[in-house]
Amino acid sequence: MRKINLFWMLGLFLAFILASCAKPPTQEMDAAKAAVEACKTEGADIYAKDEFKKLSDDLQAALDQVTAKKYKEAKQALIKIKADADALKATIPAKKEQAKNEAIAAQQEARAALDQAKALLEKAPKGKGTKADIEAFTADLKGLEDSFPEIQAAIDNGDFFGAKDKAVAIKDKANSIAQQIQQAIEKVQKKK
Repeated sequence: MRKINLFWMLGLFLAFILASCAKPPTQEMDAAKAAVEACKTEGADIYAKDEFKKLSDDLQAALDQVTAKKYKEAKQALIKIKADADALKATIPAKKEQAKNEAIAAQQEARAALDQAKALLEKAPKGKGTKADIEAFTADLKGLEDSFPEIQAAIDNGDFFGAKDKAVAIKDKANSIAQQIQQAIEKVQKKK
């Protein structure tokens, strides 16, 4: 009886030692970290912000599990994170292309709005009461024209969201100027 108890005690002690000596999933940690970093290098933090943030949060949670010595759960989470990161990385080129196309379209719309405002300025009534307004509109349009190359520079540098924002700002300002010029034209025509 005593031998059996000793045998069970030894077995439990060995099981305890083996359980406490479980190794952290270092391979999976390294692979998941590398996959997330590759996503960031590809531009996921810019072109897929929400997905990348979730991925980063999941990675941190898995690393916290490793710290808490929950190796089995951490290993499964790290394997999933690597797969998710690889899948996200594959979508980034298409997202970049979409952002580029949107920036180019916004650039074209800004050019059209700027050209329209310039054309309207040519038709603006020139007279004693409108000289100051025409000079102000001319200066504003020149400022917009001078800042227009910044859109292409941003596109060339891969800052597609910045380029789109600049283009939208130029378009909005040009449309505002065109509207003011149109109102001035209509005002003069009513007086006739």
